[in-house]
This record gives sequence, structure tokens and C-alpha cells, in this order.
Amino acid sequence: MLNEFASPYGDCEQHLPYAFLQALFCRATASDDHYYSTSLAVTERTVSFASTRRLALKFQEAAPWSTFGHVATNDALLQTLDGEPALHIVDVSNTFCTQWPTLLEVLASRADADAPRVRLTVVSSTAAGVVAEIGARIEKFAWLMGVPLEFRAIAAPTLPRLIDALRPKKLELREGEVVAVNCVGALHRAGCEDSRDSFLRAAAVLRPRVLTVVEDEADFGAASEFMESFEECLWFYGSYFEMLEKASRRCATSGLLWRGSASGASSDCWRARAAQTQ
Repeated sequence: MLNEFASPYGDCEQHLPYAFLQALFCRATASDDHYYSTSLAVTERTVSFASTRRLALKFQEAAPWSTFGHVATNDALLQTLDGEPALHIVDVSNTFCTQWPTLLEVLASRADADAPRVRLTVVSSTAAGVVAEIGARIEKFAWLMGVPLEFRAIAAPTLPRLIDALRPKKLELREGEVVAVNCVGALHRAGCEDSRDSFLRAAAVLRPRVLTVVEDEADFGAASEFMESFEECLWFYGSYFEMLEKASRRCATSGLLWRGSASGASSDCWRARAAQTQ
């Protein structure tokens, strides 16, 4: 019955059941890893830098919490790292580096000190071609601002690779640089309970001067019981899809992209939950 009602192209009340039916089917059939790897392969072939940039900018217009998170974390980074000559920012996020131009502008505008050397390591599950284009553009922007920037991307689509990406040897930490770990949606990607603890322990090993965390909703990953976590996730994504529907016309390209991204995120949540409870 729900299959007849659910649709990836309909409104909030149709798309939400579609996303959760996909996730629950993957959980029931233990096909979550296959589904996730297939989704990544399709994304690699179909997603371009232009579509990704357009999606990110439109989403920031519709949802102010991402912009607020960027402003708050940049302020925390600037206060903590003030006066340091060498910075290494480990960015665990899928926000396409939209946070960093503002930070680079502030670093370049400080008249009381030379701009510090910045290493930006992005740990992301975004398509490799998109990340490469983003890296080239952010390096060019930093050069125009007069800030020495070294960009590096590490692909981490799954939790084991996410934890492995945070190993000091993998990050090639250098003597004299101050480390900051910036997590935007990282707890969501890490999964639930023990998985989150493993992720946070891996971050703590880096001995960062500051660890910033931005989450639009984290409760659905923290609950110990499946139904409690399911209900939290259902409530959050119900509100999420409703917001996206109001922000875009039905079946508009941006609306479909937003809802598709959210659908994948909800499936990821239950993929992580299933892996933990098996």
C-alpha cells in the first residue's frame, strides 16, 4: 500500500515514505552496502561541479541554519587560532567548501599580522571530480586574497574510511602547525552510539586546538532503541522535506535535487544503524 503511495517525484507526503521504504528495505534485506555503493557510482557519473554549486547555493538560500553554522564555526576558529602562523583545518563535511571563502577573507584583511599558512584537508564523500574542481577554485581564491593555502581532499564515503582518514599519518600532520577539526554533519555520517564514539576518539587523537561541531539534528543517531531513533529520524526528515517543498516549486529541478539529497541522507542513517545492530 505504501509503495503505491510513495514517489520520488511527488510532494512531501509522497517523498518521505519513498525515502524511508528504501531505507527499511535495505535494512530488511541486508543490501545496504550494495545500495550505498551503487548510489555513489551513479553520483560519480551524473553530478557535475556546476550542478553541485547551484544546489549548495540554493539550499543556503532556503535553509539559513547552514549559513549560521558556518558563521559560528568560523568565529570560533578565528578566536582560537588567532596569531598562529601555520594552521591545518581538517574539514569533515559535505558542504563543498562554501564555508571557507569568508574565513580566508577575514585572515587576509587583518592588518596587525601576516596571513598565516593554511592547510585545508577536506574529508568528504562528494564525487571526486567535484572536489577537485572545488579545490582548484578555493586555492585560486586564496591566492587572490594573499593567503598561502594548500588544499587536499580525502575520500571517505563510509565510516571505516572516515575514521582512517583522521589518522595522523593519513593527514600528514606537520610540526609547528595548529590543528583544528571542523565537523559539519559529521556525527550524522558517523552513525550511532559506538560508531560516533569511534569517530570522536579518532578526532581527539589529532589533539586539535579546537573542535567545532554543526548538526541540524543529532538525536536520531543517539537513541539506543531502534523505534526511538526511527521516530526521531521520521520527525526530522518530515520537517526537512516540508521545508524543501515550500522553498521550491513542485518538480522544479532544484527541488528534486534537494529531496534526492535528503532521501540519500535518510538512507545513510539507517544503513549505519543496520551495520551497528547486525
